[in-house]
Amino acid sequence: MGNEDAVFYSRVLTELTLSFHIIYATIGVGVPLMIMIAQWIGIKKNDEHYILLARRWARGFVITVAVGVVTGTALGLQLSLLWPNFMELAGNVIALPLFMETFAFFFEAIFLGIYLYTWDRFENQKKHMLLLIPVAAGASFSAVFITIVNAFMNAPQGFDLVDGQIININPLIAMFNPAMPTKVAHVVVTAYMTSAFILAAIAAFRLLKGSNHIYHKKALYLTMKLGLIFSIATAVIGDFSGKYLAEYQPEKLAAAEWHLETEEGAPLYLFGVLKDGKVKYAIKIPFALSILAHSNLHAEVTGLNQFPADEIPPLYIHYLFDIMVSIGMWMTVLSAVYVFGKWKGWAFVKANWYRGFIVAGGPLTVIAMEAGWWFAEVGRQPWILRGIMRTSEAATTSGQVNLMLVLFAGLYLILGIGSIVVLTRMFRRNPVEKELEDRHAEIGGDLV
Repeated sequence: MGNEDAVFYSRVLTELTLSFHIIYATIGVGVPLMIMIAQWIGIKKNDEHYILLARRWARGFVITVAVGVVTGTALGLQLSLLWPNFMELAGNVIALPLFMETFAFFFEAIFLGIYLYTWDRFENQKKHMLLLIPVAAGASFSAVFITIVNAFMNAPQGFDLVDGQIININPLIAMFNPAMPTKVAHVVVTAYMTSAFILAAIAAFRLLKGSNHIYHKKALYLTMKLGLIFSIATAVIGDFSGKYLAEYQPEKLAAAEWHLETEEGAPLYLFGVLKDGKVKYAIKIPFALSILAHSNLHAEVTGLNQFPADEIPPLYIHYLFDIMVSIGMWMTVLSAVYVFGKWKGWAFVKANWYRGFIVAGGPLTVIAMEAGWWFAEVGRQPWILRGIMRTSEAATTSGQVNLMLVLFAGLYLILGIGSIVVLTRMFRRNPVEKELEDRHAEIGGDLV
């Protein structure tokens, strides 16, 4: 295997691992907050349905955490095995957030174990709910610290590079780089949004399958409200992300928007195709790119003509951007209509066809999340450490990466199928109706 093949297979394996891991990682970040909100509402309203909602979500969450640990470990291992030159150059600079991410995960895992073990050992539900605060905080900070590493790769700072050696390392300056605020905010908020819409899809699916239980209706309404809140927040943060790209990674913004020539009052292109150096069949929104980049109708936006050809990211990231934004806008509208419709008493939001859209929204938000990560990673190319080290310079020269790809693909297939089977059987064998009956019998027995 030549060096080019090693680079190719290293990129494919890393992308495969990230694509699989990010599903479980996103659920791992977002679901603890959903559990805490459900339990808090249950306590506040003295509503056993919300308490049970928190309990059942927590059970399923444990399975996703277990798979996330395996895939996260694989990702960390591959970072050293597949990209040794990168880790040798930048490893000391980004070691602190990597360590802190591990600490945040263990912090979350310890309190999650205590929370699950003590469900029936607290007479006061409020005290039991307090255990969820470190769980949710640990999950979110785990995402914060690992995203800081990714942000550093996009905007490296906090060191001096002399004769190929990194000196004068300042980990805190490296962590608080220009890419950090928007990237961290976007990752965390989209994790909340994605988790809310996945849980909403599950509730809508149960209603579509014939269950008319109030438990599922409450779950659907709660998660759609949360999904709406976080989708709006995602749109606001996305605007800040566009302004960051315009200032610090203009080549990525230009490639994403197919902005070929530097101009003032730049339009925004949605969809379309790039043919013979021209954008065709696209939806053209006048001045929109200038507004996105600089909040000014007539601002100048740097085009691809300003960059060397070997430093321009692959132009297919335009489609990834379109997928991410289109699905995000669709889910915002879908959830807004549902929440407003429930408030106004519109019958159609309870119809099966509308619930079918909500069910489809679960996998759609996962696709949007995947497209967002591919856009983030491919859009940084050809750099692994922007402006300092190219991806081709960072990869291993091992001839066994293709074998590793096959083995890890097999592992992910087993983990994916296994987690789906376990979760399905877990809830199918213990439906909501049965659990509520058992709970009532237990309470009645205590009273007798």
